Amino acid sequence: MTHNGDDREVALDEELDILPDQTTDDTDAGWGERPQSNDDRLLAERPPHWD
Repeated sequence: MTHNGDDREVALDEELDILPDQTTDDTDAGWGERPQSNDDRLLAERPPHWD
């Protein structure tokens, strides 16, 4: 007896969040630091060839 998995339909719940995009260990709070952002500095120091 052979089973062809290509023929079987599987209904997935798109709203089910199995793994988060970011864990708390990967945040400033997880490292015991205050939230900070470099965005303004990085945008100001953007290389000329990025324009």
